[in-house]
Amino acid sequence: MTSDQDDIDATAQSGAGTGDRPDPQRFPPPPLYEQERMVEAVLFASASPMGLREIAARLPAGCDPAEALKQLRARYEGRGVHLLRVGDAWAFRTAGDLGFLMQESTVESRRLSRAATETLAIIAYHQPVTRTEIEEIRGVAVSRGTLDQLIELEWVRIGRRRQTPGRPVTFVVTETFLDHFGLESARDLPGLAELRAAGLLDSRPPGEGLTPDMFQPAGDDEDGSPDIPADDLFEDD
Repeated sequence: MTSDQDDIDATAQSGAGTGDRPDPQRFPPPPLYEQERMVEAVLFASASPMGLREIAARLPAGCDPAEALKQLRARYEGRGVHLLRVGDAWAFRTAGDLGFLMQESTVESRRLSRAATETLAIIAYHQPVTRTEIEEIRGVAVSRGTLDQLIELEWVRIGRRRQTPGRPVTFVVTETFLDHFGLESARDLPGLAELRAAGLLDSRPPGEGLTPDMFQPAGDDEDGSPDIPADDLFEDD
C-alpha cells in the first residue's frame, strides 16, 4: 500500500507536463518556506478540502505544492491542528484528541403558542383534568401537538385515569413546572385578584385568550386561589 507522500508525488508527476514548466532562470519560484506559507494560507481560507491541482493553480509558476504539503504536514505534527488528506484532497482539521473542546451547549428559547399557554393554565388550575375538560373550558379543540409540547417541556405529565366510561387519562403539572415558575406547590399559583391586578384578565374580550374560567376551578377560595389537595398534585400512575 502506498503512503500519502507517495500519492502526493505521483499526483504531482502526473499533473506536470514538460510544456507547462516555466524557465527557472527567467522566473525563479519562491523559496520553499514561502510556498509552505502560500499553501497554508490557501488551505486555511478554503471552505472545503482542496486537491493538489487546485492548490497548484493558486500558486506562482514553478512552485512545488507536493513538497510544500510534505513539509507543512510535518510542521503541524503534534499541534492542535493537523494537515490531513481527505480523499484526494487536503485540509486542516482539529486534532482528534481535542474534539471535546469544540463541544458547546446552547439554550434554545421557545415561545409558547397561545393555545399552549391557555392549556397549561387550565391544567395548572384544574388538575387533574382530562382533555375533554380542557376543551370544554377553552371552548375549542386541543390539538395533540399542544399537549405533546407541554409534555416535552416536562411541565405537564399524564396522571391517573378517571374511573369513568372510557377511563380517560388526566393531565397534571410537574415539579419541573413548579421549579421553572418558582412555586413550591400549586397552592402558590396566583389567584384571580392577583391576575386582574397584573392586567392579565382585563384587556381580553370575552371568549378570546385567557379567561377567568381558566383560573377558577371548583372549590376555589373566595380570594380566587386554587384549592388543590397536595395528594392530587403529583399522582402515581
